[in-house]
Amino acid sequence: MRISATVDSSAAGHLVSVDTAGNGRALTIPPKPSGQGSAVNGGEFLMLALATCYCNDLYREAQRLGIPIDGAHVQASGEFAAVGLAASDIRYTASISSSACADDIARLLRETDAVAEVHNTIRAGVPVTRV
Repeated sequence: MRISATVDSSAAGHLVSVDTAGNGRALTIPPKPSGQGSAVNGGEFLMLALATCYCNDLYREAQRLGIPIDGAHVQASGEFAAVGLAASDIRYTASISSSACADDIARLLRETDAVAEVHNTIRAGVPVTRV
Protein backbone atom coordinates (compact mmCIF):
# COMPACT_ATOMS: atom_id res chain seq x y z
CA MET A 1 0.00 0.00 0.00
CA ARG A 2 1.51 3.31 -1.09
CA ILE A 3 0.91 6.38 1.10
CA SER A 4 1.76 9.88 -0.10
CA ALA A 5 1.36 13.52 0.88
CA THR A 6 1.46 16.58 -1.39
CA VAL A 7 1.87 20.29 -0.71
CA ASP A 8 1.29 22.85 -3.49
CA SER A 9 2.31 26.27 -2.18
CA SER A 10 2.39 29.54 -4.13
CA ALA A 11 1.03 33.06 -4.06
CA ALA A 12 -2.10 31.62 -5.71
CA GLY A 13 -2.91 29.30 -2.81
CA HIS A 14 -1.89 26.57 -0.41
CA LEU A 15 -3.20 23.05 -1.03
CA VAL A 16 -2.36 19.99 1.04
CA SER A 17 -3.51 16.45 0.32
CA VAL A 18 -2.80 12.89 1.41
CA ASP A 19 -3.44 9.60 -0.34
CA THR A 20 -3.48 5.98 0.81
CA ALA A 21 -3.77 3.34 -1.89
CA GLY A 22 -5.64 5.69 -4.22
CA ASN A 23 -7.95 7.12 -1.54
CA GLY A 24 -7.05 10.83 -1.58
CA ARG A 25 -8.23 13.53 0.80
CA ALA A 26 -7.58 17.25 1.04
CA LEU A 27 -6.47 18.63 4.40
CA THR A 28 -7.00 22.15 5.64
CA ILE A 29 -3.55 23.36 6.62
CA PRO A 30 -3.18 27.13 6.66
CA PRO A 31 -0.29 28.82 4.87
CA LYS A 32 2.30 30.88 6.70
CA PRO A 33 1.28 34.54 6.99
CA SER A 34 3.79 35.27 4.20
CA GLY A 35 1.98 32.75 1.98
CA GLN A 36 5.19 30.80 1.50
CA GLY A 37 4.83 27.31 2.94
CA SER A 38 2.67 25.74 5.63
CA ALA A 39 1.92 27.34 9.00
CA VAL A 40 2.52 23.90 10.55
CA ASN A 41 6.13 22.74 10.31
CA GLY A 42 7.49 19.35 9.37
CA GLY A 43 8.64 18.53 12.90
CA GLU A 44 5.12 19.13 14.18
CA PHE A 45 3.75 16.90 11.43
CA LEU A 46 6.32 14.22 12.29
CA MET A 47 5.21 14.23 15.92
CA LEU A 48 1.58 14.21 14.76
CA ALA A 49 2.37 11.19 12.57
CA LEU A 50 3.76 9.34 15.59
CA ALA A 51 0.80 10.24 17.80
CA THR A 52 -1.75 9.45 15.09
CA CYS A 53 -0.14 6.13 14.20
CA TYR A 54 -0.05 4.94 17.79
CA CYS A 55 -3.59 6.13 18.51
CA ASN A 56 -5.03 4.41 15.43
CA ASP A 57 -3.04 1.27 16.14
CA LEU A 58 -4.29 1.20 19.75
CA TYR A 59 -7.85 0.83 18.47
CA ARG A 60 -6.80 -1.76 15.87
CA GLU A 61 -4.85 -3.86 18.39
CA ALA A 62 -7.53 -3.50 21.06
CA GLN A 63 -10.04 -4.99 18.66
CA ARG A 64 -7.64 -7.82 17.81
CA LEU A 65 -7.04 -8.56 21.50
CA GLY A 66 -10.67 -8.08 22.55
CA ILE A 67 -9.84 -5.19 24.92
CA PRO A 68 -12.46 -2.43 25.16
CA ILE A 69 -11.31 1.20 24.74
CA ASP A 70 -13.46 4.20 25.59
CA GLY A 71 -10.81 6.77 24.66
CA ALA A 72 -7.12 7.32 24.01
CA HIS A 73 -4.66 10.17 24.59
CA VAL A 74 -1.28 10.10 22.80
CA GLN A 75 1.37 12.80 22.83
CA ALA A 76 4.67 12.65 20.92
CA SER A 77 7.62 15.04 21.18
CA GLY A 78 11.17 15.37 19.94
CA GLU A 79 14.08 17.78 20.12
CA PHE A 80 15.20 19.65 17.00
CA ALA A 81 18.49 21.34 17.97
CA ALA A 82 19.29 23.27 14.80
CA VAL A 83 18.55 23.64 11.08
CA GLY A 84 19.53 20.48 9.20
CA LEU A 85 19.95 18.26 12.26
CA ALA A 86 17.85 15.14 12.77
CA ALA A 87 15.48 15.00 15.69
CA SER A 88 16.70 13.52 18.95
CA ASP A 89 15.06 12.37 22.15
CA ILE A 90 11.85 11.31 20.38
CA ARG A 91 9.41 9.98 22.94
CA TYR A 92 5.70 9.49 23.34
CA THR A 93 3.19 8.87 26.08
CA ALA A 94 -0.13 7.10 25.79
CA SER A 95 -3.03 6.48 28.09
CA ILE A 96 -6.36 4.86 27.45
CA SER A 97 -9.73 4.80 29.17
CA SER A 98 -10.86 1.22 29.45
CA SER A 99 -12.79 -1.13 31.70
CA ALA A 100 -10.06 -3.75 31.13
CA CYS A 101 -7.75 -4.82 33.93
CA ALA A 102 -4.33 -3.18 34.33
CA ASP A 103 -2.49 -6.23 32.93
CA ASP A 104 -4.58 -6.18 29.73
CA ILE A 105 -4.03 -2.44 29.30
CA ALA A 106 -0.29 -2.87 29.78
CA ARG A 107 -0.28 -5.69 27.21
CA LEU A 108 -2.21 -3.53 24.73
CA LEU A 109 0.21 -0.61 25.14
CA ARG A 110 3.24 -2.91 24.79
CA GLU A 111 1.95 -4.85 21.76
CA THR A 112 0.85 -1.66 20.02
CA ASP A 113 4.33 -0.18 20.52
CA ALA A 114 5.80 -3.26 18.82
CA VAL A 115 3.65 -2.92 15.67
CA ALA A 116 3.26 0.87 15.25
CA GLU A 117 4.47 1.33 11.67
CA VAL A 118 5.61 4.96 11.84
CA HIS A 119 7.52 4.26 15.04
CA ASN A 120 9.17 1.22 13.49
CA THR A 121 10.08 3.22 10.38
CA ILE A 122 11.90 5.82 12.45
CA ARG A 123 13.52 3.16 14.64
CA ALA A 124 14.82 1.38 11.53
CA GLY A 125 16.34 4.57 10.12
CA VAL A 126 14.86 4.08 6.65
CA PRO A 127 16.66 6.07 3.91
CA VAL A 128 14.85 9.03 2.36
CA THR A 129 15.68 9.56 -1.33
CA ARG A 130 15.03 12.64 -3.45
CA VAL A 131 13.98 11.54 -6.95
